[in-house]
Amino acid sequence: MIRSSCLFLLTGLLSLAPAMAQPAQPPTTVPTYSVGVERIDYLPVQAFDAEGARGILPELLDAFAAEQGIRFDYRPLPVSRLLSSFLQGQLDFKLPDHPDWQRARRQGIEIHYSQPLLAFTDGTLVRPERVDAGPAAIKTLATVIGFTPWAWQAALDQRQVNLRESLDLDAMLRQTIAGHVDAAYANIQVAVYQLQHRLEQPEALVFDPQLPHTYNHYHLSTLKQAPLLHAFDDWLARSSAQVRAIKARWGVTTPDTARITTGADAP
Repeated sequence: MIRSSCLFLLTGLLSLAPAMAQPAQPPTTVPTYSVGVERIDYLPVQAFDAEGARGILPELLDAFAAEQGIRFDYRPLPVSRLLSSFLQGQLDFKLPDHPDWQRARRQGIEIHYSQPLLAFTDGTLVRPERVDAGPAAIKTLATVIGFTPWAWQAALDQRQVNLRESLDLDAMLRQTIAGHVDAAYANIQVAVYQLQHRLEQPEALVFDPQLPHTYNHYHLSTLKQAPLLHAFDDWLARSSAQVRAIKARWGVTTPDTARITTGADAP
């Protein structure tokens, strides 16, 4: 009886041996793509800090990535270095981007751009008492290092206006509020958002539509991932409701075809 029990136990152990000997399967690797982004708090457009990736643009990319079963690895870089790193092939994507930004450096390079992601107005903000004073009243203009105030380029070239560069948006806005410069040049939606939520001075600066400004759209760009970029375009086209919902969560409810014409129109 004892011999039969031992034989039964030995047979059971041998039957388990092949399964126990099989090596553990490695975890499934999620395809990951690097995205170069600006190392600056630019909410509601985007921000990348200890709280993670936040804002409209990364939320759009992450929603697409969730559907595709991929992941985007955001790599914050100084604005002045971002384009160089991208053009040197160190990144899969650049966010945001536009073909007109530093156009000369893009000559001869095949860059693929997504469909427009978000409309923006880059414009001039002044203290309320300076509204309607006109371009001639602006002698000093603040901007963030790495950003080019194209709408003011002629006046800058003719030295009618002096440019003061700040390390970040917060410093630029505070400098303008304090009167150290006559005006600031930035994305109006971002400036209004920062004045309200970060500086808690929503009426300290206002957009003056009589001063130079430009209207355009942000894009996602790539040198080497064109098929994935096309898939992203397809997702944008069939996910319009989800795209609108993401923008609305950040207070952007105006259509992308609408221009911002007054400070009150900015979310």
